[in-house]
Amino acid sequence: MKLARVRTIACKEWREILRDRLFFTTAFVVPLLIMLVLGYGLSLDVENIPFAVVDHDRSALSRDYVHRFSDSRYFDFRGYATSERALDPLLADSRIRLALIIPAQFQERLLADRPVAVQALIDGIFPFRAQTTKGYLSAINGQLNRELLSDYLARTRGLTPERAAELISPVRLQQRYLYNQAIESDWSMASGLLTLVLMVSPAFLTALGVVREKESGSIYNIYASTVSRGEFILGKLTPYVGVSAFNILIVWWVATEAFGAPFKGDPLFFFLASLIYVICTAGIGLLVSILVRTQVAAVLVTMVITFIPAMLYSGLLVPLESMGPAARSEAYLFPPVYFLQIAWGSFLKGLGIDALWFQVAVLAGYAALLWTVGLFAFSKRPRR
Repeated sequence: MKLARVRTIACKEWREILRDRLFFTTAFVVPLLIMLVLGYGLSLDVENIPFAVVDHDRSALSRDYVHRFSDSRYFDFRGYATSERALDPLLADSRIRLALIIPAQFQERLLADRPVAVQALIDGIFPFRAQTTKGYLSAINGQLNRELLSDYLARTRGLTPERAAELISPVRLQQRYLYNQAIESDWSMASGLLTLVLMVSPAFLTALGVVREKESGSIYNIYASTVSRGEFILGKLTPYVGVSAFNILIVWWVATEAFGAPFKGDPLFFFLASLIYVICTAGIGLLVSILVRTQVAAVLVTMVITFIPAMLYSGLLVPLESMGPAARSEAYLFPPVYFLQIAWGSFLKGLGIDALWFQVAVLAGYAALLWTVGLFAFSKRPRR
């Protein structure tokens, strides 16, 4: 292998990137757009849940009960409905996601120390949001129950309100959130989206770069030249790896500055681990370019084998623990699941090579395997 030939091919490819505006946009602008669009568009927070109330009691206690929900940042009060029948079109049209039905004699029964049932209708179209809404309801309703029970004990046993509160809650749970103390989903999502961007972008660039030579016919010049397949692949893909390495810095800056995600790890380690991941995903693009002959086919195939694993099988949107055994085993066959652990570990946990060496080693193994297969699969003999 002669480095002069590699350098010549790399310089020629870099000039092609700068000259082709569409390709230049794909190389530098698209990764940034993916980061911004998905970063602002995807959120795991369940807040401002629209709800309406049918209050058959219309008493001071029923209004206080409604205010417990409307004063919370998790709920958005849309007003009172006249009857249960009026709730049906509101729920069907998704104008509200929750309906509370307060029965008559609500205040009377509570003041008489008798239980009362309040009905809650939850939109179950999105199970995750429905389960979260149920949790909010249980928490607010449980707080009211504790206050009523504490008041009952204070009145009937002559206890102070503080002592009564201690009796009804003998076990106190002290919670602390680690790594993401503010429970900001933007922090997790922004740092996790690096996994998607660096999975999709390098593969697209390398696949389109080689396939473009096939469509234009210029690859026949390589077939007829004395350039070896190793020199061609290394020279051809080096600029794309370099562009992706620059994009690492860009998306890291967007995650920390635009979305405010804290970075607690070692920047040098994270950059080197990301570079290994980029080399790995560029290898995926190399294999795609060998299998297809048109740029349209390259786009479609690359989208399927990069975007879907990075979104669905990395743990970014669906925790691996929530997957079935078959899906979990399949997830560990894709590189994104390992890089996501590196991204979250570096950003939010401050982990380094001592804790993440296995993930880096797996990505390096993937990169070596993909590039080796790509090298031997590439042939200078044109296929008919």
